[in-house]
Amino acid sequence: MLAFGSPGSNNALTSSTCHTLLRELQQIWTDIGESEADRDRMLLELERECMEVYRRKVEEAANAKSRLHQSVAAKEAELATLMAALGEHNINSPIQSEKKSASLKEQLGLITPLVDDLKAKKDERVKQFADIKAQIEKISGEISGSCNIINSLSTLNLEEHDLSTRKLSECQSHLRALQKEKSVRIQRVLDSVNEVHTMCGILGLDFGETVNNVHPSLHETSLAQYTNISDSTLEGLDQAILKLETERKVRYQKLKDVAGSLFDLWNLMDTTREERRKLSRIISVLDTSESKAVEPGALTLEVIQQVSAEVERLTKLKASRMKELVMKRRAELEDLCYKTHIQPDSSTAADKSSAMIDSGLVDPCELLENIEAQINKAKDEALSRKEIMDKIERWLSACDDENWLEDYNLDHTRYSGGRGAHINLKRAERARITVTKIPGMVDSLINRTLAWEDENQKLFLYDGVRLVSILEDYKVSRHQKEEEKKRARDQKKLQDMLLAEKESIYGSRPSPRRSNSFRKTNGYHANGNGKIHCHFLPLAVLSPNPHLKAEFTTLTVEMITESTLFQGHITEEWLKICEY
Repeated sequence: MLAFGSPGSNNALTSSTCHTLLRELQQIWTDIGESEADRDRMLLELERECMEVYRRKVEEAANAKSRLHQSVAAKEAELATLMAALGEHNINSPIQSEKKSASLKEQLGLITPLVDDLKAKKDERVKQFADIKAQIEKISGEISGSCNIINSLSTLNLEEHDLSTRKLSECQSHLRALQKEKSVRIQRVLDSVNEVHTMCGILGLDFGETVNNVHPSLHETSLAQYTNISDSTLEGLDQAILKLETERKVRYQKLKDVAGSLFDLWNLMDTTREERRKLSRIISVLDTSESKAVEPGALTLEVIQQVSAEVERLTKLKASRMKELVMKRRAELEDLCYKTHIQPDSSTAADKSSAMIDSGLVDPCELLENIEAQINKAKDEALSRKEIMDKIERWLSACDDENWLEDYNLDHTRYSGGRGAHINLKRAERARITVTKIPGMVDSLINRTLAWEDENQKLFLYDGVRLVSILEDYKVSRHQKEEEKKRARDQKKLQDMLLAEKESIYGSRPSPRRSNSFRKTNGYHANGNGKIHCHFLPLAVLSPNPHLKAEFTTLTVEMITESTLFQGHITEEWLKICEY
């Protein structure tokens, strides 16, 4: 018999309704008069239809369960993938803990919000990666010199499996490194551009054209342009700077050479200071080193051409005045040789040089160079002779003192009380000391001269005569003069002895100008031994009064000089006492 309702169902209402309908159906069949067989057949059909409905419902429920199970598994897989991609290893799936107690719909309801949250987090992470990658690609393109920025999203699609914070940190670190490198490169570019600008200003070159040859962006003022920082740009700037530095060295050396010629011509032509001042500011750059020549326009081609033009002008003027210059330099050579007592080279004598220039036998420039070489040679020789020339000057000065002393000794009025007598006395004492050193000076000078001759392998000439010969002749003449002086002193002593004998026999006559009483009154007299006795000498010499000393000295010298008796007996000791 067919049982209505689900097996094991407790729904009484459904069961009673089914029985009521069955009874009602049986009553209808009774009223109709259906047989038992028909009734059983129709009940079997009804039961079969119910089974079909139950079976269909079970299949639909099974299919729904399968779909739910697949959805939950897909969500779990998606969750796992998102967790792996985001590096979220600390998230525990709620399904694992509630799988036994929760239904599939509950499980799906628990996992779906978590997956949605991770999807949103992934989208945000992808956006962060995209932004970082875009900046990395942009900076990398600027560094590599490529302006085509690669789409970062296409790159990220290949790397969505790793969107972890670790990877994000690596990308951020890479970006910071590139930003730092970019900042360094920008600074290098700016420094190089500034240096190029400075060098162009010094050399007078077009800055815009120079940097445009490296990269147009270096001189572009438009905001749409960017400063190129690629390796090629940096290399181009370095090459441009090297080229400019080389050009600066070449121009500096060229200006130096031209200025050197200009200085020589100025000195040669005796150019006035006013004319030199016209170019003094231009060539003042040579006062500093080449690396420090930073004044704008200091090494332009116009500056070099201006100096070259002045050199060319002076060169032409020099050609017309060459003879005058030759004569002038020859005069300078002769003056130098005269001062240093050197014989000038006769091959460039004034008359010969003039004749050769007039006849056209020699180039005036070559002749001038020859004279210049002779001047330099004379200067070098004068420098090597300086020590000996100084000794010669001291020797000649000593000879002058000797000659003055001889003239002074022949002056019979040298002990007079006139003005300046004490000065001559002091000079005579100094001259006597100097004269005693003359033999040593001569011997030292001879030895030094011989050493110089051995060192230079030539004779030391003084005004064309060998100095050693002059000194040897001087020594001979000095010896002869000493012998003559000795004979004169011996003869004088003999005359004094004869005079003394004569006076001892006949007596001496008083001076017609001074009486004995006057001399005694002034405190001195002579005895038979030819000596002077000064009664007031201790008082005068020891007195601190300078006027008394001076009066005593003047009076004593006057008395001695007027006495013919004591001529020839005045000693140097006595003169020193008088001088004191």
